[in-house]
Amino acid sequence: MIYRAFLIKYSEIGIKGKNRYVFEDALCARINENLSRISDGFVTVREQGRIFLSCPEDYDYDRTVRELKKIFGVWAICPVKVIPDNSFESLTQATGDYVEEVYGDKEITFKVEARRADKRYPIESPKICADMGDYLLRRFKNLKVDVRDPQVRIHVEVRNNAYVYSEIIRGPGGMPVGANGRAMLLLSGGIDSPVAGYMIAKRGVTVDAVYFHAPPYTSEQALQKVIDLAQIISAYTGPIRLHVVNFTDIQLDIIEKCPRDELTIIMRRYMMRLAEHFARECGSLGLVTGESIGQVASQTMQSLAVTNAVCGMPVYRPLIAFDKQDIIDISEKIGTYETSIEPYEDCCTIFVAKHPVTKPLLHVIEKSEKKLEGSVEELVEKAIKTVRIINVTSSRIYDKGTPYAE
Repeated sequence: MIYRAFLIKYSEIGIKGKNRYVFEDALCARINENLSRISDGFVTVREQGRIFLSCPEDYDYDRTVRELKKIFGVWAICPVKVIPDNSFESLTQATGDYVEEVYGDKEITFKVEARRADKRYPIESPKICADMGDYLLRRFKNLKVDVRDPQVRIHVEVRNNAYVYSEIIRGPGGMPVGANGRAMLLLSGGIDSPVAGYMIAKRGVTVDAVYFHAPPYTSEQALQKVIDLAQIISAYTGPIRLHVVNFTDIQLDIIEKCPRDELTIIMRRYMMRLAEHFARECGSLGLVTGESIGQVASQTMQSLAVTNAVCGMPVYRPLIAFDKQDIIDISEKIGTYETSIEPYEDCCTIFVAKHPVTKPLLHVIEKSEKKLEGSVEELVEKAIKTVRIINVTSSRIYDKGTPYAE
């Protein structure tokens, strides 16, 4: 069967009120953007709770489905046979032709499920199901009805046109990217933060990212690893502006002047300060991290509270209650796991204390940070001025910023 169209189903968008069209338009925009990599001939149309996608003559079916499966907001992808003449006689004939072409003489159990979206259509859904089922039984001796657990569900939808389909390919669900604002992801080379970026984008949030680089203590391979991770998740999130911050001098200042067991939490607080600066520049409404309660010393409840205290904007933690295996499972599904476990360490790993404090007190940490006054402000300003911005998409990397001074 050669399909020339798809019906795209969504879930959560359907419960929206008068502003539902905003989310539908955002979903159409994402579909058009993704499929433009394949061809300029795709056309999307909003149609009564569905997105109708017509395809050019020479399109690549498998690649099209792969692209659609990466688009948040898509709940199901249904390759359909389009029936412009939706009179019941034409509809039954076309449905029978569809069954013959797709299933041939296979012995299968089936059930007809009809949806009459166009209420002007003179035949109601239950009668469409009954009469269509009767027609198919008479036409094909190899078919049997099973209304409880059929092998094949033949879907008939009557709209401006009529559509017949039996295959439903699951999409990722969620909300279309761009429908719910922008956020800044603290992206490291680990397993967690790319998954956090994926999860926040699934809720319709546009993602930018910041990575803290510490040359010469972290290598160019570590930076390339992060760029690779950004490129992998950009297939789901859309283009990412990756801010590469030279964090070396700030870290060395903290190591020199602050207690050893507080290094991780103080470094983390300065990362959040810098991330917030770039977030505001980008018009972001919050920060996103891959933290999960109790996973490491800097992610205890007490540590997270002390980290939050330095932030003036919300911090979103999509993985906060996830087990590590849950996170690994998602990373394998989205294709980041193998890159994340490459043996190139980031600055957090390089400078971690042997016995970091797990229950820090805010007033104690703030007292330790006072030892940095007079030096760290200039280092922070330098880090801001020498930031390197890399625009990342799933197909292209464009370094638009001034490389930091090593």
